[in-house]
Amino acid sequence: MDSDAPLPTGEYHALLSPQQWKRRAVLWIGATLVALAAMLFAKGTNAAYDVFTRLLAHSRYWPLLVTPLGFAILAWLTSGALRATRGSGIPQVIAALNREDDAPFRERLLALPVAAGKLALTLFAMLVGASVGREGPTVHVGAGLMYSLAQRCGFRDAQSLSRFALAGGAAGIAAAFNTPLAGVMFAIEELAGAFEHRFSGALLTAVMIGGVVSLGLVGDYAYFGKMSTSLPLGASWLAVPVTALIGGLAGGLFARTILIAATSLPRVLARFRNFSPVGFAAACGLILALIGLASHDAVYGTGYAQAREIIAGSHTITPWFGVDKWLANVVSYAAGIPGGIFSPALAVGAGLGANLAPWLPHTAPTAVILLGMSAYLAGVTQAPLTSAVISMELTDNHDFVLPIMAACVLARAFSSLVCKTPVYRAFAQHLVRERESQVATGSAD
Repeated sequence: MDSDAPLPTGEYHALLSPQQWKRRAVLWIGATLVALAAMLFAKGTNAAYDVFTRLLAHSRYWPLLVTPLGFAILAWLTSGALRATRGSGIPQVIAALNREDDAPFRERLLALPVAAGKLALTLFAMLVGASVGREGPTVHVGAGLMYSLAQRCGFRDAQSLSRFALAGGAAGIAAAFNTPLAGVMFAIEELAGAFEHRFSGALLTAVMIGGVVSLGLVGDYAYFGKMSTSLPLGASWLAVPVTALIGGLAGGLFARTILIAATSLPRVLARFRNFSPVGFAAACGLILALIGLASHDAVYGTGYAQAREIIAGSHTITPWFGVDKWLANVVSYAAGIPGGIFSPALAVGAGLGANLAPWLPHTAPTAVILLGMSAYLAGVTQAPLTSAVISMELTDNHDFVLPIMAACVLARAFSSLVCKTPVYRAFAQHLVRERESQVATGSAD
């Protein structure tokens, strides 16, 4: 089309439409707020965990008291109006997006007080040493912020609110990891069952703004530093199926275990949790503290520091770190407290990769660790594209794209042998079934 030619009437109208500009303004402002919230959240979680590490420095035995008590308080606080703040937060967003016709249910999951509560309670979980991440909660907070802002700006129809929540969640993951491409992949692969092409531009804009704000305030960085490792064709590629097999099965087992813990515990444990959810959470906290003692305090928090040390070749991390962190993640999630599983999964994967490296002498240890980290994350989430992009952007290593993608795709296949439904979607389906049961019995909002 000639540049001097007038725009078609429909396009001209769309460019000048006040409603469209209002939508864009809400999206841009919302994405900026989500990015700022993600960065403040990141700083807050680091500060909260620093307080816990100072407590550890005073005595390694403090967690035997502090962690069970903290878990009990969190279980009590989330037993009522803040129940939607439990767990990762990603299943809540998926469930809300899948029930557009149920405004009270969506409001209960995405309301601004729920987003604020998610943020505050995840900070408290870090303060008491829980083995949880902040990325899933950041998605929940981002979706809640964008959803509430859209409501306050007059957007009431369910479809529009769904799109704003989707964009907010994607901007949240982009800002949380400082990985814009991962934000797009995550929105397509996890949050949206069917990607709407007509909204793709708005989604990309929200992710871009979140990434630009994050980039402008904290700089261009990779969480694990720039890695220049490569995987030349030949014997070294044996690491791809090996890490995919171990990472995929271990990730699928983790997903299956936390699903069982949340929905179908053995009868004795289920009775204990139903009779005293606070006591059950405290017991989980005590188990975590005992794992902490056995692992020389390596399993608390997100696991970022331990993953960095493993990638850097540090020998201070115990050989059993991957298994210990896996167990710590299970008991933390089983307690029902707020907190995500993304960054703890990266730490477990790094630990497993370090365990596999000596068995793969033809491959550089750093390459095996990176493949293990990617494969385990893909095994947990069964989202291979998101896992591959996150792993590449966290290490600023785009030369490793084919091995990582191959490992993630294979790991997803192995994981599905253990856990048939992706974990976030399974939890979302559980929330929806609970809601449908409430509606059927007349106990819904």
